[in-house]
Amino acid sequence: MASEQTHGRQYTGMTEPQNNNSDFNRRDFLKGSSFATLMTMLGGVQLFAQPAGEQKAETEPPKPPVKVGVIGLGPWGREILDQLGRLKQAQVVALCDNYPAMMRRSSSKAPTAAQVGDYKAVLDNKEVQAVVIATPSHLHKEIVIAALSAGKHVYCEVPLANTIEDAKAIALAARNAVGKVFQPGLQMRSDPQRQFILPFIRSGALGKSVMARAQWHKKQSWRADSPSEERKKAINWRLDKSTSIGLVGEIGIHQLDQATWMLNAPPMSVTGFSSLVLWNDGRDVPDTAQLIMEYPEGVRLTYDATLANSFDSDYEMYYGSDAAVMMRENKAWMFKEVDSPLLGWEVYARKDAFYKETGIALVAGGSKQTALGSKADEAPTLPSHYSALENFLGNCGEVDAQVEDIKSSFGSVTKEALEKSLAEIKLRAAATYKEGYEATVLAIKANEAVVNGGRLEFKKEWFDLA
Repeated sequence: MASEQTHGRQYTGMTEPQNNNSDFNRRDFLKGSSFATLMTMLGGVQLFAQPAGEQKAETEPPKPPVKVGVIGLGPWGREILDQLGRLKQAQVVALCDNYPAMMRRSSSKAPTAAQVGDYKAVLDNKEVQAVVIATPSHLHKEIVIAALSAGKHVYCEVPLANTIEDAKAIALAARNAVGKVFQPGLQMRSDPQRQFILPFIRSGALGKSVMARAQWHKKQSWRADSPSEERKKAINWRLDKSTSIGLVGEIGIHQLDQATWMLNAPPMSVTGFSSLVLWNDGRDVPDTAQLIMEYPEGVRLTYDATLANSFDSDYEMYYGSDAAVMMRENKAWMFKEVDSPLLGWEVYARKDAFYKETGIALVAGGSKQTALGSKADEAPTLPSHYSALENFLGNCGEVDAQVEDIKSSFGSVTKEALEKSLAEIKLRAAATYKEGYEATVLAIKANEAVVNGGRLEFKKEWFDLA
């Protein structure tokens, strides 16, 4: 999610997990054991942005705090609390979960926050400026629309919903909430490393796009236990096709969205396959899935995910006629073809030999590029959702300040005038409601192809929010 990325909530944000085997979070998705040395030995040129702290000017004035409420305190909700605790701009003032055990587990992470069991109490709290919604996907719609109606900024995890109808309702509500930030949890779009790599790939530095591939492998059941049958059903929502859009939707949405983002083109079709090969425990959601996504000019993305084997973990590859780029562990490497042309920046860098190849580090923010040396492994280590939450809070502050300036200068203003004024603000990198909706539609339809075992052509009207 994609890290990051795993994506989704292993348990409902309102229930108690009982089985450590199925504890499952986005951080697992977006990090793994380091193998930078191996990559350079194979001829990889590491591409890395400067650490987040170095990217900000030391003289930047502190931002006013944003008072936040977190709704849904399952494993991922608690991970969000951990990251908010690292952000100076975050002031967590409300925690919400209807299951007492979840509240107990979370209370130490925000000891001064109000603790409530009904999300409506969070929305009624005038002190709360923004809410982070980390409940299961099929519960998002009601909470998001109510939060926007209550005048709160909203960060909502993806997928936005488990149906296109609910996702569209959320997106339209976000579009109509002028003066409020709505950010879907496509955290890869806020990740400094991927923001740095994006123009590199789109500029044609890899040559002509050839193909792409991505994967997510982790052996775990996704099942949690509880003495209560009602509770057991609730916490295992991911294993029920009536509430879950499976591996492709809950996990793959990040990598599928990233491919469309990096390739800068909408997919034309998807062909999918799936199996229930290991966890035959009564679930009706496959534990293994593969798909092929077709893009213009013959470019295809192959993707596979499984709960039955952990080998090779997760990563993304983009292949061009001149070079390939691998993104893994929140880092990236470039592997050049022997006949590829110089990109221009090589002349500034010291050349270091690594197993018959020359590695050059590309560093964002420098006037000249820095050679690959002893700091080759010092790529950004902050998880993508840290950057996503940081940017969300920053954008909330910027939007609130602009709205306040407009109202103090002109008094009442029309929705159109406010919208025009806000469009002029330079916001931090973050996914929009439109991108969140499109990614959700993509994931839902890809899962449909996977479950049905066939080919599906994407229709333009599926993505239309008119």
